[in-house]
Amino acid sequence: MPPSGAVVFAKDIQRLAAFYEQLCGLTVVHAESDHIVLESGAVQIVVHAIPKRIARTITITQPPVVREETPIKLFFAVPDLAQARLRAVELGGQIAPAGKEWEARGFRACDGHDPEGNVIQLRQRLA
Repeated sequence: MPPSGAVVFAKDIQRLAAFYEQLCGLTVVHAESDHIVLESGAVQIVVHAIPKRIARTITITQPPVVREETPIKLFFAVPDLAQARLRAVELGGQIAPAGKEWEARGFRACDGHDPEGNVIQLRQRLA
């Protein structure tokens, strides 16, 4: 079990787990009807179902409304931002255009969102 992680609440746990699995290189290590656990060597992400009584009141649009008012942003390392940008769209999310990328502390980063509008950041290590 990785030492750190996060729980992401979702209306569609299958879709959201597939997004993080395929885009961020996480592996499904456990799945039940109400949650899916994904891991890498350094982090564990639990995609947990929003309770049905609350989920019925939430509409996920296409594209989703980006939840920019949330005070937490998850970030993930990817081997190539350009490829991840294309893959994110295929999986129902979006990463901002290359012109929005920025560099700091040995990585290039770019923000985007997952299929339910949660803001994320992808980081590519600089050579």
